[in-house]
Amino acid sequence: MQRGRILEQQIAVFGESGSGKTVLLSSFYGATQEPAFSKRNLFNVVADDIGQGTRLHRNYLGMRDSATPPQQTHFAATSYSFSLKLKEPPSRKERKARPFDALRLTWHDYPGEWFEQSVSGPEEARRRVETFRSLLGSDVAFLLVDAQKLLDNAGQEERYLKSLLSNFRNGILSLRDDLLREQGPLIDFPRIWVMGLSKADLLPDTDVYAFRDMLIAKVGDEIGALREAIGSLIQGDQALSVGEDFMLLSSARFDPHEIVVTERVGVELILPISAMLPFERHVSWARKKEAPGKVLEHLNTGVSLVAGTLIGRFIGRGGPVGLLVKLLSADMIDESTRLAGDALRKANAEARAKHENLRATLTRFKLDLDEAEAAHVLIRSRR
Repeated sequence: MQRGRILEQQIAVFGESGSGKTVLLSSFYGATQEPAFSKRNLFNVVADDIGQGTRLHRNYLGMRDSATPPQQTHFAATSYSFSLKLKEPPSRKERKARPFDALRLTWHDYPGEWFEQSVSGPEEARRRVETFRSLLGSDVAFLLVDAQKLLDNAGQEERYLKSLLSNFRNGILSLRDDLLREQGPLIDFPRIWVMGLSKADLLPDTDVYAFRDMLIAKVGDEIGALREAIGSLIQGDQALSVGEDFMLLSSARFDPHEIVVTERVGVELILPISAMLPFERHVSWARKKEAPGKVLEHLNTGVSLVAGTLIGRFIGRGGPVGLLVKLLSADMIDESTRLAGDALRKANAEARAKHENLRATLTRFKLDLDEAEAAHVLIRSRR
């Protein structure tokens, strides 16, 4: 979604109480404030709410310096917004040529207790629905599987996994009537649901393929039922990925007397996934015509912006928001999605040499996803 000169992407993070959502968020933001991150990247990550940024950074420093994990939050539904601001300001000519100046990531954290416990009354029921509505603009949702609970149920992992997925499915279904009452099936809704193994450091011998295979073998039917429940909320349920993308997530290595925040897995992929996965998937769905026109029109809002940035070509300018770039041709969009391997590395090097920092950032994100797949940390849907 484009707002002004900012391309906004939203993610929703779901997981049971204690699954590591607060630690993950603190690790994500705190790491972006380290000098090494600033040196390595062409952008800074700035919390739009200074108070939220301070709290998350303090959580991170508590882990790094005092081996003190953040306190768990209970029934706290909070959204966090982060802007990725390029360090080198563009020239006037470059600014006119490119379609947007910055990326913004909004992170919605949905209370795990609301999928584990019944409502206490009408007021809490209303809060659940309104909170869920607030994250409907997300393109990507992460559903966290807790590695500690897998260890606690070693040999009978399906007991925990079936409970997790069934609770989540039932929670979705309990909200359905209220969500659909006013306008019927939704267009604006998370359509990419990534299964994430949180606290992956507890299972050091498990790569993302082993994680995927365990889920398919033990709860494949439950994943299918969850997909049907989510599909019942939306228009164009062919444009939906549930249980097709998998990743490992570890916020740090937790030892008895220290928390090693530099040993993270998957956390650095959150920005690339939020920026690039919707683009890749929306193009794929459009090619296959797997959704009604209204849905495809909505999904394609940012496709031409990202595609043009990746290949360094824009056509047509004139006017403010949303009119800076006309739709690129199908061939040009195809060219952007085919960027991989040596061609992608060449595009990244070319962008850096020309100080096209926005293009360099997005091509780097695409490289990050490719490298994570090669390292068996990420699996993207083949569909």
